[in-house]
Amino acid sequence: MSVLDAARSWLAQDPDEVTRAELAAIVERGDAGDAGALADLEDRFGSRLAFGTAGLRGALGAGSNRMNRVLVGQAAAGFAAYLREREPGATPTVVIGYDGRRNSDVFARDSAEIFAGAGLRAILLPRLLPTPVLAFAVRHLGASAGVMVTASHNPPDDNGYKVYLGGADEGAQIVSPADAEIAAHIDAVAARADLAAVPRSDAYEIADESVVEAYVAATVLVAPAPAGAAGMRWAYTAMHGVGHETLQRILETAGYPLPTVVAAQIEPDGAFPTVAFPNPEEPGAMDLAYETASASGAEFILANDPDADRLAVAIPDAAGGWRRLTGNEVGLLLGWRAARTAHGGTLACSLVSSPGLQAVAEHYGLGFSATLTGFKWISRAPELVYGFEEALGYLVNPGTVRDKDGISAAVAMLGLIAEAREAGETLADVLARFADTFGHFASGQVSVRVDDLAVIGRIMAGLRAAPPASIGGVAVDRIDDLLAAAPGEPSGDVLRVWLVDGSRVIVRPSGTEPKLKAYLDVRGDSAADAAARLAALEAGARELVASA
Repeated sequence: MSVLDAARSWLAQDPDEVTRAELAAIVERGDAGDAGALADLEDRFGSRLAFGTAGLRGALGAGSNRMNRVLVGQAAAGFAAYLREREPGATPTVVIGYDGRRNSDVFARDSAEIFAGAGLRAILLPRLLPTPVLAFAVRHLGASAGVMVTASHNPPDDNGYKVYLGGADEGAQIVSPADAEIAAHIDAVAARADLAAVPRSDAYEIADESVVEAYVAATVLVAPAPAGAAGMRWAYTAMHGVGHETLQRILETAGYPLPTVVAAQIEPDGAFPTVAFPNPEEPGAMDLAYETASASGAEFILANDPDADRLAVAIPDAAGGWRRLTGNEVGLLLGWRAARTAHGGTLACSLVSSPGLQAVAEHYGLGFSATLTGFKWISRAPELVYGFEEALGYLVNPGTVRDKDGISAAVAMLGLIAEAREAGETLADVLARFADTFGHFASGQVSVRVDDLAVIGRIMAGLRAAPPASIGGVAVDRIDDLLAAAPGEPSGDVLRVWLVDGSRVIVRPSGTEPKLKAYLDVRGDSAADAAARLAALEAGARELVASA
């Protein structure tokens, strides 16, 4: 089928006036032989957004390679068929949530109607809410599955479709083979190319406020305010997302002082007008938070990403400005906090996160698990007490939410800071105490963004064909190729390079962006020694990736 024919077939089933008009205009130009229009159609219809363990995620627009009502409708119908197959003779329950991105509410309602039309019990959350509330609701409501319409911290023009499973999966995100099984059902729906024939019903339920209230109550228990919270001054940004309302309710119940908010970023806005990339890790994304914190005399800053499943923390620096802590720094502090009160169990992190968590686990006699990246894996660690990954994701309350949760992590961090204040310490003092106790760990990252994903494959193949003998002037001790991992060990397209001085470089393709990433970890005798080792390792990693 030509791309023009594929586009016409798509037009015939598209219920969205906006994308239909967008596509019709391109088809008209393509029919006239416009080369640019034909290239655009090739990009839109030459491939299809793949459904995987991360669900769906991509740019909004018409076409099989975009996020739109046709693609989402096909995904919902396919997922419904999977759930009916998974629970024969039963009536599966699906709870659906959505954030403040463009079309999130539309995609969520379409999904609810299609689930209901397929004979499932569909429950739509009452309004736009954080992703952790949806993850909580899957378990709280005893649902068979959950769907969250969000692209998290992706660029403004993106949206996505994240899937959770209940029952034995305990509300965690899907893993293999469920992803392939769901994808097969979605492909079968798409092959029929007749979305209008998919049954719909408005007999879905709207969840009442009790679901949100239950999440608030459970999250308050993470860290009710200790005495040290009195007089605490801090700043907060929701990054134009949905975190503020829910967080504020928790703060008021838990007894924490309310923050000074970044007014321009506190309300949900899918256009993200003050940031080019709504991710607290991106340069410039927290500039308004720094300004607000300085003007208000804040002691620290907390920031959520747009769907509030991630948390960033910033503290004053020696030059009078602000320093955002790395995800590893926050992850290790929260892991230390969890370990101090744990009575057995496991601390877990992704294999690209700081090895410092293993040192914490060993110090307290706890188990440790290094998993593949993503909370779909971290949340499945046996006897999990706490889990994190360096990309600002933290799981502090596995008894209620089996996914990263930037709101409960914020509450845990507030509790940690308040306890330090009681002892006359700042968060910088706590970081120093961690280093004195467990060692001076430092982490970095080298990322290479590509326009052609094939480039990443060529680089990984080159590194396997000609492994490095040294990186940054330090000899390589051994290389673990996780494509050939032993049974029971994490496996994937990952190279883990160990150097003779104990440093580590992990190279892997990004799971959500067109990037190749190299994660760097060192342990030094002092902060200065760790910084010097990291600088040399970073230079060596850049040279390694460039020459592969």
